[in-house]
Order: sequence, then structure tokens, then C-alpha cells
Amino acid sequence: MNKWGLSLFFWCVLAAAQTYPAKPVTFIVPFPPGGGTDISARTVAAKLTDKWKQSVVVENRAGAAGILGADAAAKARPDGYTLLIVNVGVTSINPALYPKLPYNPDTAFTPISLICELPFVLMASPSFPPSSVKELVAFARANPDKVTFASSGQGGSPHLTAEIFQLATGTRMTHVPYKGGGPAMTDLMAGHVNLLFASVLEGSGHIKAGKLKGLAVAHARRSPALPDVPTLAEAGVRNAESGSWIALLAPAGTPAAIVAKVGADIREAVAQPDVKEKLVAQGAVPQASTPAELQALINADLARYGKIIREKGLKAE
Repeated sequence: MNKWGLSLFFWCVLAAAQTYPAKPVTFIVPFPPGGGTDISARTVAAKLTDKWKQSVVVENRAGAAGILGADAAAKARPDGYTLLIVNVGVTSINPALYPKLPYNPDTAFTPISLICELPFVLMASPSFPPSSVKELVAFARANPDKVTFASSGQGGSPHLTAEIFQLATGTRMTHVPYKGGGPAMTDLMAGHVNLLFASVLEGSGHIKAGKLKGLAVAHARRSPALPDVPTLAEAGVRNAESGSWIALLAPAGTPAAIVAKVGADIREAVAQPDVKEKLVAQGAVPQASTPAELQALINADLARYGKIIREKGLKAE
């Protein structure tokens, strides 16, 4: 391509970005409706719809721990009209947990922006004797392998958060995986298992209702949704923060000007008081980012969780 051809190409890309979006935009959410990822995506989609004067449609493509939806987005036309909502599991756990994915996680996507963090809370069954992290650690050390912790599934972020907690506290507990967070929560409330790490969104209502004991939030700061529950650091456990987050990616090859525009508009949307209020009410921490910051987060979590997956020999169910 000669210099005139290059100039025309870049002019066309810039013009496309300036008129973007000229039609509805689809956010693929690779999980069922109603969960934290879906609710956060819809909150931001509504604000972008207002700003862009174009519909931002949330399309749920659930299945295979987010892999089906991610694959659909990876194969979409890279024109900015199909974008992918992800959580930590899609970008930083699946590539380490699954020996083969239908797309290359290293090259399939371009990061746009973080949307929010989803802190986890450590919850105990009402019938479990310990009522604080200090009591839990002492009890677990005195009773190795006898304390049970539930999770939403083998190798998911709640499971890996519990593994990080055990490493940080020198405890050994027994993992009881479930097929989803709902059944795990139900059995926790019934006293069939002792502990569960789950998002504040999922757990805060049960804690406030007295159906579960909130022991600690696995985040650097207390959650506004659970202001009386200490952080793990406040409870004496260092370097054990873990949880999920929600972000927006584009198919690789999406024009940089469009990625920059969407990122800027996401950051503006997340900063709006009404959006912040809705996200905080869901137990989220509003947190936008640059593409470089998001990529650094993805890489750091992939290294951290990948190390645990390899050391524990974890396999996808």
C-alpha cells in the first residue's frame, strides 16, 4: 500500500470512529441473566445507550464457564459493534484451567476498560462454631482437613480464593465443589458445609438477614454493602485479597480509535453518580481503567491463579 493508500485507510478509520456508533452495539455476556456480571453490564449498557443515542443490547450466551460467549465474540467482525463483557474467570482462569480453548486467549481480544471490581466475602454457616477469621484459623489449624468450604465449581474464582486463603493462613480445608453458586449457598445456609467465598452481591442479603455469618471481605477496602464486616487484612490475614472483576474487551483488530472512544465513554459512564450508586448497591466497586491497566490486571491474575492451578493439579470439571 502506497502512502496515499495508507492516508486514505487511516482517514476512513478516523471517520468511522467519529461517527461511531452508527447502529446498535451488542455486549455479549457469556453468563446467564441475573448474575453480577450481567447486572453490571446492563447498568453500563443503559448509560451508554443514553449517551450514544443507539441501543446497547446485552446478549447472554452462557455455557462452558464463559467459553461459548467468548468464542462468539472472538469470531465477530472487529468493527466495534460486538463487544465482550468478561470477568476474571474468562480471561485469567480459563486459559490456565482448560488445556485447549476454541480461540487464542493471548491474541483474540483487545482490552478496553475495567468496569468494576466484585469483592468476595467469606461466609460461614450459622451452625459453624467460629464467628471470626481469627477463630476460624485457630479451629482449622487444630482440625486439619475437617473444615469444609463450598464453591461454585472446581477451579472457579471462589475456589481459588479459598486456596489463596489457605496458603496465607497455613490451614488445610476440604473443598466441596457444586454446580453453581446457588446450590453452594443453599447448602451453606443449611449447615451442610462450613464456609463459602462468594461475591458481596450474592452474599450480603443473607448476611444482613442473619442467615449467614460474614467473617471478612477479601478486598483492600470494606464493602459499603457490608460496612460492619472487616477486610481480611483487618482480620489479620495479609496478601489474601482475591475476587472477581468485570471488564469490556473488543475482538482483536478493532480500530484503535474506536477502542479509545468506547474506553473514554466507559470511564465517563462509571464515574456518573447514578451508575456508581447502582454498582455499589450490587456490592461492586466502580473502577474504570485504561486498556494498558486492564491488560496488566489480566496478566497479573493469570500468573497468580495459574500458579495455584498448576501446583494443585486442578482440572476443569
